[in-house]
Amino acid sequence: MSEFEKMISGEIYDPNNEELVKAKRKAHRLCYQYNNTLEEDEETRRKILDELLPNSSKNIILQGPIFFDYGVNIEIGDNSYANFNFTILDTCKVKIGKNVLFGPNVAIYTPLHPFYYSERSFYYDSEKGYYTDDEYGKEVEIGDDTWICGNVTICSGVKIGARCVIGAGSVVTRDIPSDALAFGNPCKVIRKITEKDRMTYRK
Repeated sequence: MSEFEKMISGEIYDPNNEELVKAKRKAHRLCYQYNNTLEEDEETRRKILDELLPNSSKNIILQGPIFFDYGVNIEIGDNSYANFNFTILDTCKVKIGKNVLFGPNVAIYTPLHPFYYSERSFYYDSEKGYYTDDEYGKEVEIGDDTWICGNVTICSGVKIGARCVIGAGSVVTRDIPSDALAFGNPCKVIRKITEKDRMTYRK
């Protein structure tokens, strides 16, 4: 099993493996190019996203700047939109549904490091001839028609259901069921979103 296969499977892997370093540098370069391309140059931006996010819909809008680790592990559905400073550390798969809205400064983190300090340290692998450490991760999933407000952090292993609203500044550390209004640090379900929340019922 390659280090890439270990990584996306959630197993312990070597993040400084040559293949992974090369893939990450490519993604970082593409992010840099996207962030330095004017919004009105839609054709160039589209070409960059096609290469950076080959598994995502072509019908998405990313305001930029964007910051992704690999890109190839990210799936974003039709009509989804992300505001400024959209960050995804996609060592594992990140699946985002259709019609999902992200406010500014949203971060999605799939990587995990060991809790015990000595297992978190860099060490020299004499067989490989370089310094490395041990990492692993867990997938993140966000359902259709969900709104993630500004400055939200979504942690590894979390699944957020469809049609949710995650309030600004929340840190999501556990699963959120569909149709939930949730916010806080840690993020908690406040109540269910219902037909009564339609704008036509608001003054």
